[in-house]
Amino acid sequence: MSTATERREQLKTLYEQTRNCRLCALSETRTTVVFGAGNADAELMFVGEAPGKNEDEQGVPFVGQAGKLLEKLLAEIEMDRKDVFIANVIKCRPPGNRDPYPHEIDTCQQYLWRQIGLIEPTMICTLGNFSTKLLRGDPTGISKLHGQVEQRVIGPRAVRLYPLYHPAAALYTPSTLEMLRADFQRIPELLALGAPEQPREPELVAEPEPDRAPERDRAPERDRAPEPDRAPESERVPAQPPADSGGSQLGLF
Repeated sequence: MSTATERREQLKTLYEQTRNCRLCALSETRTTVVFGAGNADAELMFVGEAPGKNEDEQGVPFVGQAGKLLEKLLAEIEMDRKDVFIANVIKCRPPGNRDPYPHEIDTCQQYLWRQIGLIEPTMICTLGNFSTKLLRGDPTGISKLHGQVEQRVIGPRAVRLYPLYHPAAALYTPSTLEMLRADFQRIPELLALGAPEQPREPELVAEPEPDRAPERDRAPERDRAPEPDRAPESERVPAQPPADSGGSQLGLF
């Protein structure tokens, strides 16, 4: 088990890897990789769809009108952005705010799985269809699932998965806003339940040593292949320490 400090440092390393990602064509049109922001030890994590124009320019998720609504809904349950971690299914803005393509989601989801594994949230709120379908591994839409909590194992971690409407869908539709607000009101009681029981780590079973040949069957010392020469201690090249991989935007964590 990693300590909180170790997980934090690994998250910084992941941030650096993500910031330089060139795995799909979105790297050619983005302004900034939007890694995610918030508390690196958050119990509650929100996962949206993809960065929009404002997020692409600022490098922080949910900073437009949808983000302001998210902050307002958090305040209504006496929480703040600094208490949670917010990320997206994909880290780069699709041109024209189009929907992410399936191959872009497939390529980028590794970063989200690793974020979840390092932050170790108790509960994940998926915002909208894309994140809900990805984290559930099921095509059922958000209109049928919103407000229904379930336990899911995502990567190595069991979490309470809580699908919600995306705040952007509620900006101009009062009925959707009321459903989103009602679902938000349940978050404190669900967090109070604590983390679900975690999957047991597989036990490592030591492999038996191979049987040794009887003394009479062993090759004489003179017939055994010589060991390769090793360089004298003074001539060996010392192992190089890993380069500092701390993120330059420490405010994100």
